Amino acid sequence: MGLTSQTTVYVMAALSAAGVVLLVWLWPRLAKQGLWQVLGRLAAVGVTQAMIIAAFACWLNSSYQFFGSWAELLGNVDSAPVGVTQASAHNSDGTVNGVSVKGALIQPAGAEQLSRVSGLPTGPAAVNGRVESVKVIGRRTGVVDPAFVYLPPQYFQKAYHRQRFPVIVALSGYPGSIFNLAQYLRVSQTAGELQRSGQMQPTVMVMIRPTIAPPRDTECVNVPGGPQTETFLAKDLPDALKSTYRVGHDAGSWGVTGYSSGGSCALQLAMRNPGVYTTAGALSPDYKVQDDPTTGNLFGSGLGRVNRVNGHDLMWRLKHLPVPQISVLVAESKHGERGYPQTLAFIRAVKAPMRVVSILPDQGSHNFPTWVREMPATLKWMNQQLTFPQDVVPRHHKPGRTTERASGAEPTKTAAKPR
Repeated sequence: MGLTSQTTVYVMAALSAAGVVLLVWLWPRLAKQGLWQVLGRLAAVGVTQAMIIAAFACWLNSSYQFFGSWAELLGNVDSAPVGVTQASAHNSDGTVNGVSVKGALIQPAGAEQLSRVSGLPTGPAAVNGRVESVKVIGRRTGVVDPAFVYLPPQYFQKAYHRQRFPVIVALSGYPGSIFNLAQYLRVSQTAGELQRSGQMQPTVMVMIRPTIAPPRDTECVNVPGGPQTETFLAKDLPDALKSTYRVGHDAGSWGVTGYSSGGSCALQLAMRNPGVYTTAGALSPDYKVQDDPTTGNLFGSGLGRVNRVNGHDLMWRLKHLPVPQISVLVAESKHGERGYPQTLAFIRAVKAPMRVVSILPDQGSHNFPTWVREMPATLKWMNQQLTFPQDVVPRHHKPGRTTERASGAEPTKTAAKPR
């Protein structure tokens, strides 16, 4: 009985209802005066309330996929790389669903979460595109993190079979999940609609969570002696994607976006790694990473702690370090979100060669309805900053990158766009 299954939710709801019935039935017997009766009443009320809260928590987690399994909830997550198992689902050329897994950096994953997402493309991939459920293997960090990858229709069309594509990595907040990115933020659905209407060039969208050591919130930091989240997202993830998919190899074709702590992470990644991500879109971000009960000690101790803390304070970086040549978008509501003054201060602090634009709606909240409103404009703007890769896959291309060959329409002329 999985943590996110409907069976778990129904069982917890039934136990809660039974607890309420039992409380009502036992209450007359516990109404007498005396120490044991008082303790009995307290215990009965406490247990019943705990069962109701647990049932509600299970329903909430099933809906939003904060934690995908009991082991993940308890922090018992296998971080060791896994091997490729030959099975009937594999094709003779060593691919799964057209994606090569011989390099072992991208591997197929179960479709349980993906099957619950509404509005995903169906039918021929060369016409509607495709979303794949995969595991990303961190070569340096040993992290195994789930991801959804949206491939545009052109990716499967014969005329584009040697073409590389720009990439936008979308990060969830904390605790968050890739399910939230696909179902509630509607990343792939929005990108597909924009691309079909000609408002966005064909782009690979990668949905992934930065919470690589659940339930700990590592805030995209390389924790001394702990999870190396920045390395995973700035080195392992791009390497894995480049080894498997036909994506651009130049930083000018890579962007990163996210909401809440995922938005904070997007800014951190771009400003700290401009040679990897040249464009960032941050919805309701913070501009400084700080320790809290969910993060634990992110920066270690000793003489290097102050430098590590300052290095993840974006306002400090803008004031004391050379400004990177990147483009960023920040979004914050004037009323309804608490980060508006900090966002204005960040905008004022940015200087050339860094560029900043903003989405500042009058009303909004720290929630998905607000971020869904901001997502189309964010993706369109980010895509305008990305350069469509001009290099192509060599003719002697070998397994390790996808080589789908599906029929499709002739490509439209797509010029490289300036950053």
